[in-house]
Amino acid sequence: MVSLGLWVARRPHGTGGGTAFGYAGGQAAMMFGFAFVCAVETVAMSVLLSDWPTVHAVVLVLDVYTVVFVVALHASSVVRPHVLDPGVLRVRRAVHVDLRIPLERIASVRRELRMTHERADGELDVAVGSQTTVTVELTEPVAHVTFCGGRREVRVVRFHADDSDGLVRALAGAVADARTRPARCSPFLR
Repeated sequence: MVSLGLWVARRPHGTGGGTAFGYAGGQAAMMFGFAFVCAVETVAMSVLLSDWPTVHAVVLVLDVYTVVFVVALHASSVVRPHVLDPGVLRVRRAVHVDLRIPLERIASVRRELRMTHERADGELDVAVGSQTTVTVELTEPVAHVTFCGGRREVRVVRFHADDSDGLVRALAGAVADARTRPARCSPFLR
């Protein structure tokens, strides 16, 4: 519900000084369609339960809460975009996934549209609308901590971004800068 408040206030969560890349566009139509169906169900249940005021009141509260909850689920994806900070890429999915990948561990990044994802060791698929559009391969694994506290090491991360071309260009440039920065700053290499 905090995300709903942030969405109304148009304040993203955790972007700081980094560049934000949204991913909620891939699910927006489905989420608003689901909210609409829930709203229609609210009206239908009001008509059906009009003769039982107590049951009608309870079901009405639950139905309105359901509509608000569905909109809040979408809001949590809107206000928590992927973030490219200096030195780190944050891959996020609502409040469930927040994976920080140091730029020096990125071996390659490419735009790759995938519609099917089979679970594999060392791979993390953060799909939106059953698709991913960006693939990041790592030189060494990073720890992914699940929402319930489980931990696993991943070497390949696939995720969706609305502007996947822009994200891939920005990330490739940031990775190249991160690789050349120590060489330029080191006084021993003159």
